[in-house]
Amino acid sequence: MSIQTSSGNAPRIEELKTYLTTEGYTAEVKERRLGIARHFFAYLECRDLPIESVSAADEEEFVKWDLKNFRNRHEREPRDFHQWRGLHRVTVRIVMRLAQRKWPVVSGPTTSLEVYHRALVQGYEAWMRDLRGLSVQTRSMRTTQALQFLTSLADRGNQKDIRTLTVHDTDGYLQKQCAGLSRRSIYSYASCLRVFLRYLHSSGHTFSDLSGTVLGPRLYEHEHIPSALRPEDIKRVLQVTRRDDSLSGRRDYALMMLLATYGLRRSELLALRLEDINWRSEVLRVRHSKNGEYSDLPLLKEPGEAVLRYLQARVKNAHREIFLRIPAPHRPLKSLNTMLADRLKAAGVVPLGKKGAHAFRHARAVSMLRRTVPLKTIGDVLGHKSPHSTAVYLKLAMEDLRSVGLELPEGVSS
Repeated sequence: MSIQTSSGNAPRIEELKTYLTTEGYTAEVKERRLGIARHFFAYLECRDLPIESVSAADEEEFVKWDLKNFRNRHEREPRDFHQWRGLHRVTVRIVMRLAQRKWPVVSGPTTSLEVYHRALVQGYEAWMRDLRGLSVQTRSMRTTQALQFLTSLADRGNQKDIRTLTVHDTDGYLQKQCAGLSRRSIYSYASCLRVFLRYLHSSGHTFSDLSGTVLGPRLYEHEHIPSALRPEDIKRVLQVTRRDDSLSGRRDYALMMLLATYGLRRSELLALRLEDINWRSEVLRVRHSKNGEYSDLPLLKEPGEAVLRYLQARVKNAHREIFLRIPAPHRPLKSLNTMLADRLKAAGVVPLGKKGAHAFRHARAVSMLRRTVPLKTIGDVLGHKSPHSTAVYLKLAMEDLRSVGLELPEGVSS
């Protein structure tokens, strides 16, 4: 049974074809996605459903509909159902973003209780922004957990009953949310709840200030020892990656050279834009993600050459971010974890701890400590606002202290 779509959908098919071409999809992938799109438009016609009225639920209904058609045509199941299903869902989302510009559409609150919770959390977010000066990331995390807490109260979370909030309510929430979590995660949940309870009381939403009743595990300063790659591990993985002259090899080598040389955070590295490199002045401008400040770092020869080598082969498109995805769509890279894990494995490097970008960052900090670079200078390079953030790396250099032995005077036994 063939699936046909009306000529009325031709402009949308052409729009999708243009999009796929612009984003750099191969001819084979384009044909597969265009075929799925035609099936999707046929599904909408069968349901007499305008594309403007499509909801998130229709995405899964279309997959079921087209799976039935696939079975009728081929008398078998797709060879890889998860891949088949994933390709359908992604294609539908592309079509819907082109049609509605934003997909999926976030539904607003549907009950008076949800409206109250949303307004309460918005006020909390503004309080953290205007009076506390907290970062976007911190505000996002705390508002998310605040909404979770309000939802856990069920009917008691209404505007009247929340005034008589009790310790039993807060303890019950923490016990449920923190079951099986690490001490550090429990500490984070308790801290977020404590701040939210303080806001609820100060803004007149609760009669009592319950923030002091929220008890979490005590974390001692510098109790967590960060993970760091050994110098020989970094040298090995850079050597192996350098031999890969493919586009992905050039990109990954440039990324790791910047990590190893400057100890950048993952977010700082992926946010680098073409204009952040001043080739004439040999300066690399980095925006530190945690404090929002900029550092102008000297563009050293090896990382500079690595980036230039990658840029010479980089896909030409409108994105200003330096590091892009290799497969289509060629958008800014969002994660490093898989790439770093694969490159370390290819080099035969088995890290003792974490193997993400912070392992390179920690290694850079330790290498500067071992060269007796002052903590203040290390903090400036790493973008630390407080010297306490830099001091944590002292623990990673303890092995150097253990290697220093004192000669005992004659006649004194150890």
